[in-house]
Amino acid sequence: MSTCKKARAESTSVVSSDRLSSLPPEIKGDILSRLNVEEAVRTSTLSSTWRDAWTNMPKIFLRDGNFARTKFVTLVDMVLSLHKGTVEKFDISGSKPYHDEFGRWMLMLSRRSPRSIIIELKSVPGYRIPSCLFSIGDLENLHLQNCIISLPRVFQGFKRLTRLRLNNFSSTDMDIQNLVSFCPALRSLRLTYFEGINHLTVQAPKLKLLYVIGDVEINLDAPNLEVALLMHHKAIAPHSDPIALHKESYVKQLLGSLSDIKSFAISGFLLRYLSKGCILTKLPALFARLENIYLAICFLDQRQFLAACSLFQNAPNLKRLDVVPSHSSNTWDQDQARIKEFTMQVQLDHLVTASVQGFKGLDCEVDFVAKLLSWAPALEELKIEWKGKTECSMVLAKLLALPRVSPRAKVIVTF
Repeated sequence: MSTCKKARAESTSVVSSDRLSSLPPEIKGDILSRLNVEEAVRTSTLSSTWRDAWTNMPKIFLRDGNFARTKFVTLVDMVLSLHKGTVEKFDISGSKPYHDEFGRWMLMLSRRSPRSIIIELKSVPGYRIPSCLFSIGDLENLHLQNCIISLPRVFQGFKRLTRLRLNNFSSTDMDIQNLVSFCPALRSLRLTYFEGINHLTVQAPKLKLLYVIGDVEINLDAPNLEVALLMHHKAIAPHSDPIALHKESYVKQLLGSLSDIKSFAISGFLLRYLSKGCILTKLPALFARLENIYLAICFLDQRQFLAACSLFQNAPNLKRLDVVPSHSSNTWDQDQARIKEFTMQVQLDHLVTASVQGFKGLDCEVDFVAKLLSWAPALEELKIEWKGKTECSMVLAKLLALPRVSPRAKVIVTF
């Protein structure tokens, strides 16, 4: 390289380095927040001005990945002890055991007053959440997995918390009730796969989304709820049928509290409540705002089919329907009558799109599709996800030959 070209290249390098070094702290922090912590720490070798830049990064992401356990522990300790700025988000996940260090990490983290915390440490047993975490007053988002939740005796609540997500955890009825009720700004609540909770009381005046997967009875006081997903994740044996243990008033109370929702996902225990009660043809509430329904249903059980029809009838503005057939091995409440033999007429005047997932080509599934096509005059698209193990040509021929009340209805089968 000539002397002139070499000088020009060195000059350009110096200018680029100066520009990089002269970036404002907030820009550096934004750049570093897009990296994982290990990569962010390595930027300290760029120049003297970047040496401590990572200690002010507002978002901290920690993944143990391919780290040896001891190296990951050292990294987390270093980050939490040397960080100098405000922590907007702290996100840690890993599969190795860190039970001995967890309490220390949470104590150091609580002193940083983060706005968002995501903890997904998967090694068993569950991690007991220390009381110091419940003292973080500025918390807006909390996501905990594989944990044990026991509130401290003095709990002031999370006044700014808007999103709470707990997965694979254990707690008590009272602790969860107090945790939710002491979050007055809560808008999204997700509780999935838990132990120790039998009665879930949700008092949340600003709650918009409720997502529950678990064996629990729900008492709901959420006047602004728009989306509800209620799932039962265990098979119910005949001798443990919840209808025998609970009263119809519970169903009426729960459905009445959901009358203003826009999206509703239902399966398992709640649908069985509906199918067993004496409210098959008239539900205790009209879902005038309900536009989307996700339904897991056993078509072999005519009672569940009738309960679903009642739900459809009470949702006059339904626009989207997603159905997942549930082929239970239990036969204790099945009837021999087929769906196509029922004469009940359901008006789905506003239904535009529908889907049936996990379609196996059973007669009861084909009969349901036939009913759907005859009930929905505005239907534009019905998607069917084929999961059958047998020859599908005959079933497809039946589906495509079904009469449709909507001239625009298209039946799309995917494999």
